[in-house]
Amino acid sequence: MTERLDARRPDAPTLAGQYQPGEVEQRRYEQWVAAGHFRASAESDKPPFTIVIPPPNVTGSLHMGHAFEHTLMDALSRRKRMQGYEALWLPGMDHAGIATQNLVERQLAGEGLSRHDLGREKFVERVWQWKAESGGAILGQMRRLGDAVDWDRERFTMDEGLSHAVQTMFKKLFDDGLIYRANRIINWCPRCLTALSDIEVEHTDDEGELISIRYSDEVVVATTRAETMLGDTAVAVHPDDERYQHLIGTKVALPLTGRRIPIVADAHVDPSFGTGMVKVTPAHDPNDFEIGQRHDLPSLTIMDERGIITAPGPFEGLDRYEARPAIVAALREQGLIVAEKRPYVHAVGHCSRCKTTVEPRLSLQWFVNTAPLAKAAGDAVRDGRVKIEPAELAKRYFAWVDNMHDWCISRQLWWGHRIPVWYGPNGEIVCVGPDEQPPTGEGWRQDEDVLDTWFSSGLWPFSTLGWPERTPDLAKFYPTSVLVTGYDILFFWVARMMMFGLYAMDGVQPFDVVALHGMVRDEHGKKMSKSFGNVVDPLDWIDRFGADATRFTLARGANPGQDVPVSEEWCQGSRNFCNKLWNATRFALMNGAHTDGPLPEARSTVDRWILSRLAHVTAEVDEQFEAYEFAKVCDLLYHFAWDDVCDWYVELSKPVLAEGGPAAEATRRVLGHVLDQLLRLLHPVVPFVTEELWTALTGSETVMKAAWPVADRTLVDDAAEGEVGTLQRVVTEIRRFRSDQGLRPTQRVAARLDGLAGAGIAAHEPLIRSLVRLDAAGGDFQASATLAMPGEVSVALDTRGSIDIAAERARLTKDRAAAEKEAAQARAKLDNPAFVGKAPEPVVAKIRERLAVAEADLVRIDAALEALPS
Repeated sequence: MTERLDARRPDAPTLAGQYQPGEVEQRRYEQWVAAGHFRASAESDKPPFTIVIPPPNVTGSLHMGHAFEHTLMDALSRRKRMQGYEALWLPGMDHAGIATQNLVERQLAGEGLSRHDLGREKFVERVWQWKAESGGAILGQMRRLGDAVDWDRERFTMDEGLSHAVQTMFKKLFDDGLIYRANRIINWCPRCLTALSDIEVEHTDDEGELISIRYSDEVVVATTRAETMLGDTAVAVHPDDERYQHLIGTKVALPLTGRRIPIVADAHVDPSFGTGMVKVTPAHDPNDFEIGQRHDLPSLTIMDERGIITAPGPFEGLDRYEARPAIVAALREQGLIVAEKRPYVHAVGHCSRCKTTVEPRLSLQWFVNTAPLAKAAGDAVRDGRVKIEPAELAKRYFAWVDNMHDWCISRQLWWGHRIPVWYGPNGEIVCVGPDEQPPTGEGWRQDEDVLDTWFSSGLWPFSTLGWPERTPDLAKFYPTSVLVTGYDILFFWVARMMMFGLYAMDGVQPFDVVALHGMVRDEHGKKMSKSFGNVVDPLDWIDRFGADATRFTLARGANPGQDVPVSEEWCQGSRNFCNKLWNATRFALMNGAHTDGPLPEARSTVDRWILSRLAHVTAEVDEQFEAYEFAKVCDLLYHFAWDDVCDWYVELSKPVLAEGGPAAEATRRVLGHVLDQLLRLLHPVVPFVTEELWTALTGSETVMKAAWPVADRTLVDDAAEGEVGTLQRVVTEIRRFRSDQGLRPTQRVAARLDGLAGAGIAAHEPLIRSLVRLDAAGGDFQASATLAMPGEVSVALDTRGSIDIAAERARLTKDRAAAEKEAAQARAKLDNPAFVGKAPEPVVAKIRERLAVAEADLVRIDAALEALPS
């Protein structure tokens, strides 16, 4: 690839013999930032393109999910910038209420202190100090990945402007009657001592127990949380269950308590589950709470915020996990245990921060009345103002917004946006806006809670642009163009931004498109987890293979809405791809390729072919980019670069360049043009290597400001593509034969080529012979093998004395055994319904590809064995 065939142009730069990402990436990134290439201006007359980054936690580090998502966003914004848009990719961080408070509390514990020792004001100061000293490590890591974000606009959900927006939104919702305070069942963490949103709860299948308890001769209920029976206020049956009609309206004695509780009829009960009877604990179960509301049942709280039993009696003061076996033992002693099943695997919610088992808890909290907001969010997708990609995931969105519960927005923390409500000495409640003074005087106090972190991040698309002020940024860049995010937070973050954006911006949507991606998994399709030992650190890949290789690996797996399997082997392949680009461009520069002046009018068939392929690929890449098909974009460019440009066009050009003259000069110009356009097309995904190569090739400042390629349909040449396609098939068959026969790559073989004229490639005979090391047939020529080719072409070769027949037969036999084994293993997996049904489609496709390759190898090897002289 790098051999020099002609003199380089006097002004051509010299590229190093090998691409070294570490010597390029930091230097190039600092140049981009210093030159202001990432900045966006509201004063520009260019059309806007806006992406706001899903704000990572201030406590976080770059994980593979971030790297994947940021690669996609960066590719979109870089391409739009090249297309002439005023592209704004806005960065920032989330204050991560629970995670940050926990982190700082752990630091204090190491000093022998608690937050209560400091008091609220001093503790919050300590958190700000931590942020200034240690927070935001991920921002530096984003630079290493190559994120082309406008750093001048970096935001933080607790900064002054966003805090102003949060208070404004709370006041607006409060005044419109969309925020209220009530006793409701919420997710509660007994360790963090706060309410949790649904997204802050992780459900896992845990081993527990299922205890069936006899309340009377006719009443048997089952529970996984025996301790909650202390708070039962009813037993429920289905109203149509004929078994229990005579019990409805009667009462039953609740064991261990001395209380009698009613038996009620409620449609929530599933008659087919267990006995068809359920215990009702309104203060400690969300479904039971709803039953209690319908039947006006009392709600008895029987444990405190730390999970300690508070119900008077022998179990008072026990932790919930101590009370559970104690209560079962007491019931067993009274002969009231009907059955005990252990282990009983069931879904259990855990705090995502500290992994403590979440406790459903009746608590006085602040809520958003989501009904009108959720309806507007659903309507915006239904009427086409917002498009969800891929479209099939829209039904998940509707399933959520059409059935949304009111949202608990208060958190029992000190770090966060404090709820702007004051309580007076006589029961007064005053909500204070950002430009209003809170009430003063004896007895007034502010609510102690802070807002859910998702409240502030729900304002992100417009608060970061200056809302509630009508700023030039808001006018220019809102609505944002596309939100790139995972399908796993479609319900939580996307829905909240839709509700708040439509509400605050008078029905204007926060983004035009929601482009959903899947989760990054290991090469076997398994979720990455520390417990599985399969977590990959993207910074490790960047250190070893380069940012471009890491990005290309991730983007090449990015099919809309589907999970993304990755492996180190694939990242190594992406590094090899970057090296291939480097070597091809280095070869081109060494041999005088350039981008000066128009394309030559007189072009060879090979030159016309590569320009035609370029036109096709450019159009296809544009089409797939618009559909957010990043994997298809990468696949198209990979095969065009590796196969068409490097393996074929460069090789086909070498004899032309070696000969010199006008044909060589035309090829230099075409080669320069093809590489120029290819590097532009690749730049959004692999920005560093393309910047280094493109500036060396063109002498221009940066590929970031180069115009995005537009397909030139006048260059499409079906005749040239057909002619070169035939040439490729002929060369490929000869190469395969040489390889199968064990001929050394440099070993020349006498051959006679017949039928080239009929196939329309007679003019390419010298080129074919040069590519596959074939000499002309001499007087002593004796064909020992004949290859049938496409059309009328046949190739007779004289391999006498070129190969060891016995050794070659042994080699081919060994290769055949390996291919047969590979085919058998692939067939076994594909014949396994469990594998095909559960494995991700990319993994299944990879196995199908392995089978196809193995079967093709068997056909080829059998033909080679047949061709050997006996």
